[in-house]
Amino acid sequence: MSVKALSVVPGKPDTAGVRDHPDPSPSEGALLVEGVLMGVCGTDIEIIQEGYGWAPPGEERLIIGHESLGRVVDAPAGSGFAKGDLVAGIVRRPDPVPCAPCANGQWDFCRNGQYTERGIKERNGYGATQWRVEPEFAVKLDAGLGDAGVLMEPTSVVAKAWEQSEKIAERAPAPQRVALITGAGPIGLLAALIGVQRGYEVHVLDRVESGPKPQLVRDVGAVFHAGEVSEIGVQPDLVIECTGYGPLVFDLVGVVAKDAVICLAGISASNRKFAVGLDSINKEMVLENTVLFGSVNAARRHYEQAGEALAKADLDWLNRLVSRKVPLSDYTDALERHDDDVKVAIDLRH
Repeated sequence: MSVKALSVVPGKPDTAGVRDHPDPSPSEGALLVEGVLMGVCGTDIEIIQEGYGWAPPGEERLIIGHESLGRVVDAPAGSGFAKGDLVAGIVRRPDPVPCAPCANGQWDFCRNGQYTERGIKERNGYGATQWRVEPEFAVKLDAGLGDAGVLMEPTSVVAKAWEQSEKIAERAPAPQRVALITGAGPIGLLAALIGVQRGYEVHVLDRVESGPKPQLVRDVGAVFHAGEVSEIGVQPDLVIECTGYGPLVFDLVGVVAKDAVICLAGISASNRKFAVGLDSINKEMVLENTVLFGSVNAARRHYEQAGEALAKADLDWLNRLVSRKVPLSDYTDALERHDDDVKVAIDLRH
């Protein structure tokens, strides 16, 4: 028996292809899941086109896909899951040592780098017509979400960003209620969703003035801005930076309110260089009590927070984020950028 899966030879660009792979082994988890959708992000494109990623030990190919959505086919008694449940699989696994964070279920803070990740680092991913997962690394979704459940993993990333930002913001005595999200891609839009749900006055900045993104920002209850950050006309207390554009990070220091918190949730793949006046930025951050920090990955509680946020969201709005679904056999089309793209997913059912 075999399953269809999208796999690559890590380190060798352009080796991606849909191939027959052996049925997933029970050693990968007691839950047997039928693949529904696999979300596509920059990491997947980097794996396919630039050779990023690590195959499982002893294997040549890596099944990619870390943004997952599936339906349970078989679940053991007492697992908390049943046939037909809509589920998403958690990406990261704790390191085998384990370090202190991994030992406490906070593998997103792994200190020794020996963690593994489904579809990225030494573990096959969820980009297959069937996959297995351990019950403790699966999250049940609201059945009403349907295909919008593929947004679970990116939502978990921004749920963590919000959690950590608010924890840091508690150091200041004044309430912080104005938030700026930089970037109106899927991560930025989901960050805006959570900010609105938490009662913030949310502003979203992006360079794109056309296409679906500006209206999606407005429809979620946030204010859309196009252009330069210096022109937004507000002083945000909290920023979640989702573009990964280095110069913007330092521009933000000059526009935020006193005691502000800036969370970096985006990563740039660029090696470009630019000049920056670090002395003046250092001075401004010190005098204004500004915190600048990075956030990556998510622990189980962040997936649970994400599930709650998605369940409360307007389903039509979420479905508009999943702007294009590409059959598995045509996966290359999912790697090409279309003008009206927001979030692209590969349909594992076709």
